[in-house]
Amino acid sequence: MLVGPREVEVFEAARGRLEAIAYRLLGSASDAEDAVQDTFLRWQSADHGSVETPEAWLTKVLTNLCLNRLTSARARRETAVGQWLPEPVFAGDRMLGPSDTVEQRESVSLAMLTLMERLSAKERVVYVLREAFGYSHAEIAEVLDVTESNCQQIYRRAKGHLAADRRRVEVDAAAARKIVEEFLAAALSGRTDTLVRMLADDVISDGESGGTLFALPRPVTGALRVARFVSGLFKPSAEKWSLIGGKPALFATVANGAPALVLMNEGRVVGVVSFDVTADGIVGVHTQANPAKLERATRRWAGSGHGEPLVTGW
Repeated sequence: MLVGPREVEVFEAARGRLEAIAYRLLGSASDAEDAVQDTFLRWQSADHGSVETPEAWLTKVLTNLCLNRLTSARARRETAVGQWLPEPVFAGDRMLGPSDTVEQRESVSLAMLTLMERLSAKERVVYVLREAFGYSHAEIAEVLDVTESNCQQIYRRAKGHLAADRRRVEVDAAAARKIVEEFLAAALSGRTDTLVRMLADDVISDGESGGTLFALPRPVTGALRVARFVSGLFKPSAEKWSLIGGKPALFATVANGAPALVLMNEGRVVGVVSFDVTADGIVGVHTQANPAKLERATRRWAGSGHGEPLVTGW
């Protein structure tokens, strides 16, 4: 069935919300884009006359596509070498979705997206639709073809799995830049004692490389160990530059609502280091250097006013 201008308009009006849902469900901007495009293909061939509520129809189709992708993605991750991390998304990207409440902003943090990997596929759907988009249990039950009481039980289980005793400190662009500047200065100085003072005692550093940069097979934990690891990671060397393709420029920005350090080389984002900040200090240092998960970041960076680099020719 050929889709008319009205049907295209309806879908485009929903695209931003669909991308934001898919990103939270999949933790990957590129996978989210694919899921939304597949949803559009289903919409093209649908009997639009029988669709009473396009928003509900599109959400259900997208969710089922994401459920299938979650199952296959987890199977791939179990056999993959190294760590898996979510794909960072810069401030202002519509894929971040609604940010009116603390819960909405927290649901798209890299820390929460990583934690949500603990959930079953259905738990993740219920949590995201309820917590980040305000869907009622009745509406979510319709999406998943379960009873409303079952939906409520799934939601309680998901909340239990994600319970945390510390909430991130929310920062604006100026505060984020200051945090990144201080961290970078300490890392480049090679003084681990300065870094340790910025880190929480139980800080975790993890990263995904896609096989292109140095990365550990498992997270580093503890302030002193993380400080030593970071100092080594930021120590300039010809070997690092050869893997990156040259000496990168380092910028400060905000990604997923948190301070982030961006490594740029020849117009490409080659790495994003994000920081989870609480009242106790930095509790998470997340390094994403997988080229497959930096394509959207590169496109967004090219069209943004990102200011001057903190360091050039690192």
